[in-house]
Amino acid sequence: MPTAETHDRRWLVLLAVGVGTFMSALDGSVVNTVLPLLRRELHASVAGIEWVTTTYLLVVSGLLLVVGRAGDLYGQRRTYLTGFVVFVRGSALCGAAPGAPALVALRGLQAVGAAMLFANAPAILTRTFPPGERGRALGTQATMTYLGLTAGPILGGWLAHDVGWRSVFFINVPIGASALLLAWRMVPADHARAHRERFDFPGAVLFLTGLVALLGALNQGHDWGWTSPLTLGLLALALALLALFLRTERRALHPLLDLSLFRSRLFAASGGSALLNYVCVSSTAFVLPFLLIQQRGLDTQQAGLVLTAQPLVMAAVAPISGALSDRIGSRTLATGGMIVLALALVLLALAAAHGSVAAIAGTLALVGLGVGTFATPNNSALMGAAPRHRQGIAAGVLATARNLGMVVGVGISGAVLTTWLAHAPDAAAGLRHGTMAALLLAAALALIGAATSALR
Repeated sequence: MPTAETHDRRWLVLLAVGVGTFMSALDGSVVNTVLPLLRRELHASVAGIEWVTTTYLLVVSGLLLVVGRAGDLYGQRRTYLTGFVVFVRGSALCGAAPGAPALVALRGLQAVGAAMLFANAPAILTRTFPPGERGRALGTQATMTYLGLTAGPILGGWLAHDVGWRSVFFINVPIGASALLLAWRMVPADHARAHRERFDFPGAVLFLTGLVALLGALNQGHDWGWTSPLTLGLLALALALLALFLRTERRALHPLLDLSLFRSRLFAASGGSALLNYVCVSSTAFVLPFLLIQQRGLDTQQAGLVLTAQPLVMAAVAPISGALSDRIGSRTLATGGMIVLALALVLLALAAAHGSVAAIAGTLALVGLGVGTFATPNNSALMGAAPRHRQGIAAGVLATARNLGMVVGVGISGAVLTTWLAHAPDAAAGLRHGTMAALLLAAALALIGAATSALR
């Protein structure tokens, strides 16, 4: 029988994990905000400074499953705390970087720590909270993520303007050190399994190289050209490596990715729905700034305020949907959230083409309602479908679906937008119709996600 002290400690664990989640989300959104300033201060090209973000994304995505499995084998607490140390040290070094090439390399180091945090946080919460409280806990963590994403552009703009771009990285040091101390005190120890299972190094190498090749092609395809030899070559290499990875995992005694998890319809449907959800969210986040700034004439600060409508609603709704999922289950909420998202994207497409800026903000809030209703119940269901000794793998699958979905969303919406811009009679019409087409495609994918979710 859990005591009051045990119950209180659970919420202290949630606080410790939530601070780390907030910091990680804040860092990603802060850095993206100051890329133009970094380009000017470091005398870099646009293509060169983009790698500050691209390198971080590629390293995080490639390592999520690897460090999630490491958490299962060597302990989630140990891996999570190590992630904090690496992330804080990487942040300090990024702030002291002498130039753009060094900053790109050090962002890779920072990403290693971020991957350890992303992949093990849901596993720690799932292990700490009983099934009847899991949705509420994951919902609170989601709220911290959305708050970090919302605060990032505002904080990043202020720090870069008044203190300098290096402060954007240095701010992680005191926040990260405080979060590390809190996690060290509050997160309970878990038992490592390294003496019973071995780490799958061949699988890790195949997955890392295959996924990085795939994400690199999807992320840079609109710049290189989707039919360029480099893009097609990377896609072919990725498919070959990932196919070999799946073949290796079927035969491995202790696989990096336990494919038996996908025999559970609940796990497979939740993972597929999460992937489609993030494709839709990423597509929206990619195309709307172009429309608001280049076609509607807003400045970056005004556009940022409009775009915050979505994460603010997501932050408010996520803990409520999580608590409801503890009572009524995940299927109704997750499926309903995807349906609301599909409807919201259709309305957003119409508002983008013909509506006012206020109408765009209002439909973005409806998008946030759909995503917030879907995400927490779906994440809780996926984590609950995995056995205790596979929680790290499950968290890695969930985080990989998020990052892969974000990259695929940018790739798809970018291809749609650039196609319309190339064939439209003028840039304004191209932006308007391209944005509308990308959002309608995302709405169709959201309906597929609703069907996938209903199959659970």
